[in-house]
Amino acid sequence: MSSLDIRPTAIITGGKRIGAAIALDLAVRGFDVALSFNRSESDAGAAAADIRGAGRRAFTYQADLSRGDQAAALIERAVADLGRLDLLVNMASVYTAVPLNETDEHVWDAVVNVDLRAAFLCARAAVPHMRASGGGRIINFTDWVAASGRPRYKNYVPYYVAKRGVIGLTEALALELAADRILVNAIAPGPILAPPGTSDEEFRAVEASTPLGRWGGSEEIVKAVRFLVDSEFVTGETIRVDGGRHIR
Repeated sequence: MSSLDIRPTAIITGGKRIGAAIALDLAVRGFDVALSFNRSESDAGAAAADIRGAGRRAFTYQADLSRGDQAAALIERAVADLGRLDLLVNMASVYTAVPLNETDEHVWDAVVNVDLRAAFLCARAAVPHMRASGGGRIINFTDWVAASGRPRYKNYVPYYVAKRGVIGLTEALALELAADRILVNAIAPGPILAPPGTSDEEFRAVEASTPLGRWGGSEEIVKAVRFLVDSEFVTGETIRVDGGRHIR
């Protein structure tokens, strides 16, 4: 990012697993990083320790991003500690299988308010600070299924709708913010890391369904984030990092 000074800063909503890998890579590249968590305090703390080990400042905050007031407050508190804001990575997500007949308004809100509304509210709160810095980057996280343009798994209605919404949000914000030199893009991960509890059979089934024949690993997402941070001419785009799952 050519507009950044020698001490760029980032906020990542979600400090587990992939988020932690992104945070460490940013720290190695010179970013001070703020991380939010809901219940995974130990994971966020471990990621913060790695950031400090790379010689950069790290901050962690507990926030329930299903609550709109906490989403906006998170950004303001983090910017106060960081001193400025150059990059926002919206990763917080709720991913739980719920049969349609059990998907009431509370289930709907629990997913959509984190996966979609919080991304909007965090972005909106971040924009004035990025304008003050002369530009910035917003990277939202969607899903390879949502980016494929059609649902493929039952029992994920609010999740699929929210992640499709993230793509629309990304495009709309990119248009709104282009004149401010704020580039807005999305990443749509596929089989990156196996969820805890994945059986050997399930693991191999995913490999068999992926044209490249393997799980990607966190580094593939890290590479995509690097590209979007460094690019000066990509905005409104959704990058699928899925080993080709969407073409099978």
